[in-house]
Amino acid sequence: MPTDPYLNAAIEQARKSLSEGGIPIGSVLVHEGKIIGQGHNCRVQTGSPIDHGEMNCLRNAGRLAGKVYQSCTIYSTLSPCPMCSGAIVLYKIPRVVVGENQTFLGAEDYMRSQGIQVDVVQDPDCIQLMQDFIQANPQLWNEDIGV
Repeated sequence: MPTDPYLNAAIEQARKSLSEGGIPIGSVLVHEGKIIGQGHNCRVQTGSPIDHGEMNCLRNAGRLAGKVYQSCTIYSTLSPCPMCSGAIVLYKIPRVVVGENQTFLGAEDYMRSQGIQVDVVQDPDCIQLMQDFIQANPQLWNEDIGV
């Protein structure tokens, strides 16, 4: 397990989704050293095409003042897709920690172009989780990323 407790919490969310029959992507929102929102990809569980890990995390965090988002870091086990990256940009979350981008490269360049710090850690647990899932569920994975 990574030593970063916030990435660990995101991985726990990813594993929760997998245990529910969903796609193993997790996310946590951190403000002033405290997790204020957490979620995981629930597209399979809820039947919603927009219930990605980061979107689910933001929804679970509830309504927040702009100044709160602007002093948060969002952690995701996988590189955020264009939709999730758009939400991160919209709410001006200044930093994103990405567990891995080897199995899927999201809109990292877009986020960086908007002044967001994107740190990719290439965590082995995150990589293995997605590699195993994609190999076992290629059709479901392609559906999740719009292929």
